[in-house]
Order: sequence, then structure tokens, then C-alpha cells
Amino acid sequence: MSTIKEIKVPDIGDFSDVEIIEILVKPGDSLKAEDPVMTLESDKATMDVPCPEDGQVAELLVKVGDRVAEGTSILKLQAVGASEQAATEVVEAPTPSASASSTDPAPTSEPVASASVDVIVPDIGDFEDVEIIEVFVKPGDAVNVEDPLITLESDKATMEVPSSDAGTIETVLVKVGDRISAGTAVVRLITSGGVATAPSVPAASTPEVAKVDSAPVQAAPTSSAAEPSKIDETAFRKAHASPSVRKFARELGVDLSKLSGSGRKNRITKEDVQNYVKQAVTKAESGVATAPAASGSGIPAMPEVDFSKFGEIETQDLPRIKKISGKNLHRVWLNIPAVTHHDEVDITDLENFRKELKDEAAKQGVRITLLAFIMKALAANLKQFPTFNSSLTPDGERLILKKYFHIGVAVDTPNGLVVPVIRDVDQKSVYDLARDLGEMSVKARDGKLKSQDMQGGSMTISSLGGIGGTAFTPLVNAPEVAILGLTRSRMQPVWNGKEFIPRLMQPVDVSYDHRVIDGAEAARFVASLGKYLNDIRRVLL
Repeated sequence: MSTIKEIKVPDIGDFSDVEIIEILVKPGDSLKAEDPVMTLESDKATMDVPCPEDGQVAELLVKVGDRVAEGTSILKLQAVGASEQAATEVVEAPTPSASASSTDPAPTSEPVASASVDVIVPDIGDFEDVEIIEVFVKPGDAVNVEDPLITLESDKATMEVPSSDAGTIETVLVKVGDRISAGTAVVRLITSGGVATAPSVPAASTPEVAKVDSAPVQAAPTSSAAEPSKIDETAFRKAHASPSVRKFARELGVDLSKLSGSGRKNRITKEDVQNYVKQAVTKAESGVATAPAASGSGIPAMPEVDFSKFGEIETQDLPRIKKISGKNLHRVWLNIPAVTHHDEVDITDLENFRKELKDEAAKQGVRITLLAFIMKALAANLKQFPTFNSSLTPDGERLILKKYFHIGVAVDTPNGLVVPVIRDVDQKSVYDLARDLGEMSVKARDGKLKSQDMQGGSMTISSLGGIGGTAFTPLVNAPEVAILGLTRSRMQPVWNGKEFIPRLMQPVDVSYDHRVIDGAEAARFVASLGKYLNDIRRVLL
């Protein structure tokens, strides 16, 4: 039969009038034995109050901010299937360490010279044969009084053992997995002189119920893209979090020093750790910076606006290509410090030569355009400026120089922009390039490009010549380090020293990764490209 039981605060050692800082359940919640129901905090310790048995929360009898002591009723539990017994049952829980008691006598001290001191496990209450789950220090580490040395875990609680003295670790006498009790020596410490105290007892590391949530835990990211950063041990130890949260963070590889706590007095909670991991996984999967949560940081998210209140609207899904390219463009914008160099190149003679070849090209079944000549000139120019034909390693420490010359060409399609890559441009004739351009453009507009058709580029050309414009700033197509932008050529009067003569001028815009290429090098690159386009015969040299 079902019985309503009144759950009380168990024996919590010498504590009384302890404040409730968190309530972890609400009426209607189903609980299992040892699930935490609330968190208490004294001036020295934090501890969770566990549920004594399976059941359902019928009523909460306290709220956050209330102060309780042993025997205070905190909730009513509907215990399903329990036999008839007294309406009130006291929770049996681990007795907190005597270290947390404010009534403990102060440790005795006396001045000593530098010496070796064995730091022993203090009185940890009724716990014996407790397993070591963490060792924070190694020989040579400097520690201060109360710095944590190891973490212990029983079947119900975790606690940290602090250093009793300041000094340098000479020897670590235990290891992870060892089982110890009060009085066991854990490290040998070389004190720096001053005061040697009797072994102190844990203060802020009072036993706390290790189990903090019955719900499934967010798994740590397993892919290399979401590997956790290295933990700063010194900062980790100073983070404001309970032993159980510290243990949980270590299991997920989360550095607590990078989190801001959302709990009382900025205390880091389990939810803060979970939110941090979720953010890391989301960022790794999307490849873009995510909006920050309470404990994270980053670029603020754009506000969500209800445009329907201003008038009639229609919502359309972005094409798949734009969704994919959008993430990449966002990543590029955030990661590459790009600069654009603008110039104009005289292509009068090149255009006349193209027109001369027009009929001959038609006989070979190709439509020859200026773009084919520009690709040929660009490949020759990349040989003169190998830095432009490179990629930066992800760590930003090395440059990968490419010995091939594959040119990407941005193609405007009904579904968005795609960039097929024409391979071995330096080894092909202008007719071959014109044919490849035509075939790739058809495949792009028909949506028949394969992934390998859009990979391995040396540098990309983005041409708006058929549309218009005088200049623009194309985004670098990472992992490339530069991109060539083209807008519509136009006749302009050019002074030759004696008179103005009409010349066909082609605007060029080169955006580049400033980590790899500086402004002077970019200017020389564009000037050299201009020479090739002035006289295409230079490509043969």
C-alpha cells in the first residue's frame, strides 16, 4: 500500500541552523533512493540531502533560504508499496566530517625550521577504507595551507583532503585507487619554515552525496572536433563548486575555471557544467560560434523579432546550398583577418586577341571567354608568388605550399553559390579551360556537382563581370589564403603622356589572409597579374 512519509533532515554532524541554497525536486517528481532533494550550505561546507527510499514527492515543506537543522521536516514522500509504519521517518545519511564543525578546537602550532612533514588523512567521521579517486599534486608542486591534495569517495560521499602546511611536495605516498582511512599519510611535504600544525581536517570539502541527478547525464563529446581543453589544475582547485560537481566536471573534461556559476554566491552547479558541454558540442557540430549561455561566452545572438506585427509576411526555407555555405562563410568571417586590395588592369589587347580567336574556338565547339585567359594568367602568377598558393595549418604555426595549380570558379546557381575547381590549369590550353568551364557551369546549375569537384583549390575567382559593379570585397574561400574578384570591364580614357586614349580597364579585387600575406606582397601580386593580362604572351615565358 502507499504511505505518505515525512522526510526529515538526517544527522549532519555538529551543524545547526543551516541554510537551504537549492531545492532539486518539486511535487510530482519520482525519486529513487539516494537521489538528492536539496542542498544545504553552512559557513564552511556544502552538502546534499538524499532521499531515503523510492517514491513520489507529495509536498515540499521548505523553500530556498530557509534554515534547518537535524530533524527538520523538509518534504512529504508518497512511498509506493511500503508497509504500514510510522508516519514520519528520519533519513539516515552519512555524518559530515568533524572538520566541518565550527566547534572543533583550533589546531595547535609551534614555530619550526624547514623540515619534512607527513600530511595525514584527518578525522573523516565514520568512514573507513575510502577510495582515492583523484590526486591533485605531484613531487615538486608548491602548495599552501588548505590546498586540496586528494579526493576521497565512499559509496555515498566525496570529500577533499587539504594540506595542513605550506611547502613543496617531496613525495606522493598514495595513488588513485588506494583505499585509506583517518591517519593514513598521503604526501611528504618539505615545509618552508614558520608554522607546522597538527593535521587539519577538511573544511570546505565536507562529505557530500556524490549522486546528484537521477536523469541521464549529457555525454562528453567523443569526436576530435569537440575534445575538451586541458584543465588548469590551479584554477580548477579554486573554482567555487562542490566535490561532486568537481568529480562530474573531471569526468567530462571540463575546466571549471572557464565557467561562471549560476548558483548561490556564483556557485557552479551540475547544470552549469552540462550547459557548457552542450555548447561545446553544438559549436563543434555546426562550426560556428553559438550564442552564450549563462556560464559561457561568445558573440551575442541576434534578437528574435516578430515581423508579423508590422504587416503581412511569408517565411521560406533557405536552399540547402545556402545553409551549408552560410556556416562556412560565418566561420571564415570570424577566423580570417582579411584585407582587400583594389586595382585596375588594362586588358585592351587581351580582349582584341580573344575576339580574333572567337571563330576558331567555335570550330572546336567551345565558347571562349576572358575568364579562361584570366585563369591561365592567374596560374602563371601563382608560380611567381607561391605564398598565394598555400594554406595555413589549423594551429597557425606552419604554411603548406602547394605544387599544383587548381583554380576554383564561383558559379551563380538558382540554389546559391557553388565553387567547382578546374584542375591543372597551368598544363591546359585556353581552349581546354573554356571547355572545362562550360561543362562545370552546366553541372553546377543542374545540381550535379560531386564533392570532389569542389575540393583542392589553389585560389578562387569570383566574377561579377556579367552583372556589373566597380569593386567588391570577396571573402577568402578557406582553407585558401586569397581570392580574386572581378567586376565589369569598361572603356576609360587613359593618359599615355601625350593624349588621352580609350582603353578597356578591368577592375580586380584581391582579398587575402593577413596572417599569411601582407599589403606590399598583395600589391606586387596584383601588379604582376596585370602584366600577364596586359600581354598574355608572358604566360609562355
